[in-house]
Amino acid sequence: MAKRKTEEEEEIAPVIHYKKTDDEISNQKRLVALFTLQQIDSQIDKIKIIRGELPLEVQDLEDEIAGLETRIDNYIQETSQLESQIAEKKASILDSQSLIKKYEEQQMNVRNNREYDSLTKELEFQNLEIQLAEKRIKEYSADLELRKADISKATLVIDDRKNELTIKDSELNAIVEETKKEENELVEKSTNLESLIEPRLLTAYKRIRKNARNGLAVVQIERESCGGCFNKIPPQHQLDIKMHKKIIVCEYCGRILIDSELADSVQNS
Repeated sequence: MAKRKTEEEEEIAPVIHYKKTDDEISNQKRLVALFTLQQIDSQIDKIKIIRGELPLEVQDLEDEIAGLETRIDNYIQETSQLESQIAEKKASILDSQSLIKKYEEQQMNVRNNREYDSLTKELEFQNLEIQLAEKRIKEYSADLELRKADISKATLVIDDRKNELTIKDSELNAIVEETKKEENELVEKSTNLESLIEPRLLTAYKRIRKNARNGLAVVQIERESCGGCFNKIPPQHQLDIKMHKKIIVCEYCGRILIDSELADSVQNS
């Protein structure tokens, strides 16, 4: 069963259902301007479709490369810290070895058991310090190897992504170059035409177009149905649309409706 228009579409209706005033162009001219704008915008959409997902793919690759480069920078900082910690522990071992040598010499000249026991405890402590430092060096060295492996892996991925980015970027630039002139001309036409349409009506057109899945905000009647959602249009509404007394939207999808005769005249002009 066809779905009735939403509250947002109900909001649009008052914007575009208004009576003409003496200083405004006729509703027929408004419809012609809107339908012409729709035709131009649809051509711009087709050019963007030709580009496909390439712009997004290029952006994704650039973001991924930036993320990998940040990760590598962090890994490099971590390796630097680990190398510093290893160097500190090695220096600590040398200090402990120096103290052990000193305490062993002092043991040779002790005068009582109390001094001997005290030096023995110092020797035990320094040996424990050496063991602990050696354990930390092994741990830091293992972490260092892992980080170096991570850097190598990330670097390979970056090289791969950069090659892929070069190819994608080249493809995108070729397509953009091909369609650049045509797109610029269409954009200029669209901008010029927008300046001729009342702001409130233009706002309604853009809102409908944004919400429409295929970007169609203005559609013609086809086989007594809306050219956007294909729901049947009541005979009285068809007559009102053809008379151009006011701008009418589809009660189901909210698109602006134009009779096929006027649409044909625009397309053939």
